[in-house]
Amino acid sequence: MTQPGSGPAAGQWDAAVAAIRALGGTDEIQLICHVNPDGDALGSMLGFALALRRLGFTRVRATFPGAFLIPGPYTELPGIDLLVPEEDAFPAPALVLVFDVASESRLGGLAARAVAAPVGIVLDHHASNTGFGTIRLVDPQAAATSVLAEELTRRLGVPLDREIAECFYVALATDTGSFTFDMTTVAVHELAARLIATGIRPGDISRRIFDTRAFGAMKLVGEVLGRAVLEPSAAGGLGLVWTYATLADLERHGQPPYVLDTLIGPVRSVAEADVSMVVKQVGAGEWSVSLRSKGAVDVSRLAVSQGGGGHRLAAGFTGFGEPSDVVDIVRRLLGEFLN
Repeated sequence: MTQPGSGPAAGQWDAAVAAIRALGGTDEIQLICHVNPDGDALGSMLGFALALRRLGFTRVRATFPGAFLIPGPYTELPGIDLLVPEEDAFPAPALVLVFDVASESRLGGLAARAVAAPVGIVLDHHASNTGFGTIRLVDPQAAATSVLAEELTRRLGVPLDREIAECFYVALATDTGSFTFDMTTVAVHELAARLIATGIRPGDISRRIFDTRAFGAMKLVGEVLGRAVLEPSAAGGLGLVWTYATLADLERHGQPPYVLDTLIGPVRSVAEADVSMVVKQVGAGEWSVSLRSKGAVDVSRLAVSQGGGGHRLAAGFTGFGEPSDVVDIVRRLLGEFLN
């Protein structure tokens, strides 16, 4: 696991630049992000894919494992034409770049391809990163993986243009909660300023990413929030608030799974709880668990104990059984991971 504060060594940056510059323009380069990609995963990956195009590479593809479903807010990202389904990824690329992935398990059926590639460069900002890949650009103090992708782009001598900048800005904005999370530093705002200086329109991007949803999605969110439970005595008296959503909920409102990704925001805002949790069904007896903490609990350590990962204040894992089974596990473990 990556230690907090241990950003990429200079040698790792140099190795990544050298590995890319050693390739010919027609060599196959495969970019991969995690299953069920979010804004940081897609924005970082597509922004860097465009940077590779600017360098003259013509055989560049981007993908992610699992069903080829692109969340609605990201369908207009520049470089979306470089995105292909898992089955269309290069079978034996000369280089694989992995974005926003803490462990190989998040690569699904693409994990073997990443391991088999002559060179594998990993760009990530999760404290739970397991240290896979031949070249590791991992910084748990980075607000988003796009911070690392932009730095590698700069070291390669690729100037920012509006398309690359829009991808990186979407990634940065989503993983900082519109620049409201603890990782929003002076350096984050300086990076945002450089991206905006290319001519992108932050207002338009924010409306598309954060403030647009289908009526059915609004109704679904209202229903799921309505079943939220507050447990003031959990986490040593600091409080836990949680809710759950089923596949039947999605079907009833005619919505795709990604609309549930924003649910953790309003749940997290509950004043009486330090820890918040959303349990989302992904299959029969299988649940994707999103955890947030306001600071008293290290939810990353909790998630890692259950085979997941993430950050100290934001993490997740896969749970099994019924929602009550998942909640029982989390409730029991909260006291073990108080900061």
